[in-house]
Amino acid sequence: MRRPVVGVIGGAHRIENRFATQMVGERNLRAVADVAGALPLMFAASPEITDIGALLDAVDGIVLTGARANVHPTHFHTEPHPKHEPYDLHRDDVALALSEACVARGVPLFGICRGLQEMNVAFGGSLHPEIRELPGRMNHRMPRLENGEIHPDPTVVFADRHDVSLVPGGAFARLLGCETIRVNSLHGQGILEPGKRVVIEGIAEDGTIEAIRIADAPGFALGVQWHAEYDPQRNPINRALFQAFGEALLANRR
Repeated sequence: MRRPVVGVIGGAHRIENRFATQMVGERNLRAVADVAGALPLMFAASPEITDIGALLDAVDGIVLTGARANVHPTHFHTEPHPKHEPYDLHRDDVALALSEACVARGVPLFGICRGLQEMNVAFGGSLHPEIRELPGRMNHRMPRLENGEIHPDPTVVFADRHDVSLVPGGAFARLLGCETIRVNSLHGQGILEPGKRVVIEGIAEDGTIEAIRIADAPGFALGVQWHAEYDPQRNPINRALFQAFGEALLANRR
């Protein structure tokens, strides 16, 4: 039996500020291959290139990865601001429609960081462009040096930084076998109001929504705010999530 195929969404990126490309972080691809046991297939986050129906006919599941660009605020009736750029409107178009299509068709869907945010917006929810600006919230952005540069050590950047309390008896608590986990944190934008079908499954110490599922989804439809693609080969929480996603891929094929 062939390995399941997972579509991994790309994101707009310019090389030398001139050459338009689509980019996927390699950690996402390796997590799908090494832990979910599937063949990762990157697809373009551009509606002119990627036909969602044809894509879902070709894959067994979808991963919506993290990305630098914020979801454009017009998707939840808020005005954009230059300080919250960059945006990736083409990815928005693909990811929001794809989230709904995956759930409708029962195709396993795993949203990571921006992917969780896209799932929330797809089902009518809103985002805050800078969670740390809300009263009582911590800085969820990646660690930086005193000069403002990103910390050069990935073990520091992706280190566990805060706890997440999981809903007792919820999908994540059952999947992970516990009700408190510790995760990394590399995001500015976050969920403000959950969408109509978005069920909150995990909350950080400061009240930030960290884990969701889509209510009444016929298949795997989970999202996490942290970067679960980081070291799932050894990190037990992230490994369990990608293994469960892999099991859902096989169930969907059957």
